[in-house]
Amino acid sequence: MRILVMGSGGVGGYFGGRLAAAGNDVTFVARGAHLEAIQKNGLQLDSQFGNALIKPARAVLDPVDAGRSDIVMFATKMVDAESAAAQLMPAIGADTIIIGFQNGVEGADVVKRVLPDACVIPGVAYIASHIPRPGVIEHASKIARIEFAEPDGAKNETLEAFQALCKAAGIDAIMPADIRRALWIKFAMLAPFSGVTTLTGHTAAPLRATPGTYALLRSAVQEVLDVAKAEGVTIKSDDFESVIKMIDGLPDAMTSSMAHDRRAEKPLELEWLSGGVARLGARHGVPTPTHAFIAQALSVDAGGKPRG
Repeated sequence: MRILVMGSGGVGGYFGGRLAAAGNDVTFVARGAHLEAIQKNGLQLDSQFGNALIKPARAVLDPVDAGRSDIVMFATKMVDAESAAAQLMPAIGADTIIIGFQNGVEGADVVKRVLPDACVIPGVAYIASHIPRPGVIEHASKIARIEFAEPDGAKNETLEAFQALCKAAGIDAIMPADIRRALWIKFAMLAPFSGVTTLTGHTAAPLRATPGTYALLRSAVQEVLDVAKAEGVTIKSDDFESVIKMIDGLPDAMTSSMAHDRRAEKPLELEWLSGGVARLGARHGVPTPTHAFIAQALSVDAGGKPRG
């Protein structure tokens, strides 16, 4: 099975790296200094689950240079999703499956709008990882899980074969019966945590220990679940406490990728995180004051540092 990693940052670089380290045919799409470092020195994984160096690692700037792939692990930032999907257009075949592992709940929809004839599958990634320097992926938590499945729960032999490869590579890979619910449950944790860490500049421990910020996290979680219900997602009575338990269990020093991006003066995924909650809530008449405030407060930095 030929695997293309579209977006070789914390998510794509880590999971694609694990697959490559296990001997699978993996090509990484990257750019800039990260691409150059991978091509020259290989891809280094620094992880609590064991370090790995993939060298040589096949890395390209243009996905066309990778040839046709069976699976595309689509893991770009949402701000780059449309342009990255357009790049893929000449590089996929009729049988290629694109699995979206982006933040938020709209990633697969964005890709599908650009590639209407492609098979695009929703995916979820649970991991705290980033690029500390070009050619290196740092995995700083004890969780690294991906979930993916057909939206209607139908059997898909190619996805099952990909899941088997993931498991053989030591990746916790799950095919849930309801991938849409899985997306929203993660979103109920991700959007609040990303928003509050980025807004305050603090990591998980002080946010949980301070009554005011902990209350902010809790109200933000409830708003996401309220919007999910309005979207027709199955939400259970204990989901709120389950999501809070996930936040309570995050490593003390953990922050979010959006907080990393703000510090680096990069464009933020705000439109698809707190901004997405507020936008979807407004569509259904569901109040989302916490996320609306976060989105408005961070909007001054949403575009990142102007490129000279």
